[in-house]
Amino acid sequence: MTYHACVWIDQKQAKVFEITASEADEVKLHDTRPIHHLHRKADHVGLGTVEMDHAMLEAVGKALGKAKAILIVGPGKAKTVLAGYLNEHFPEVAKKVWDIQPSDHPTDAQVVAAARTYFHKADRMH
Repeated sequence: MTYHACVWIDQKQAKVFEITASEADEVKLHDTRPIHHLHRKADHVGLGTVEMDHAMLEAVGKALGKAKAILIVGPGKAKTVLAGYLNEHFPEVAKKVWDIQPSDHPTDAQVVAAARTYFHKADRMH
């Protein structure tokens, strides 16, 4: 069965919603690495950031395998990191990404509702 998918992602977790007209199933994926405290130093560009967990990105790519269309949302740069990871490691999945949008920390129901609204409008264009 094909479905639309919406991924809400930040640095520590990803929620993959498989959305049909009447249902929405959710898969939660988490960064499983131990937490490290970063010490930032003045005048050092790039220090104080941690790369996203590649195992989590890999799991998201696999979870999106049967999606017809994909919307990626989330705060910060995590959504663009995911899109780049999909382009590099899952090129067939990356072709199905219709849009990448900023999003704060909505409830799961709000993510599903926004994705349904987006796909309803976007389906007319694709």
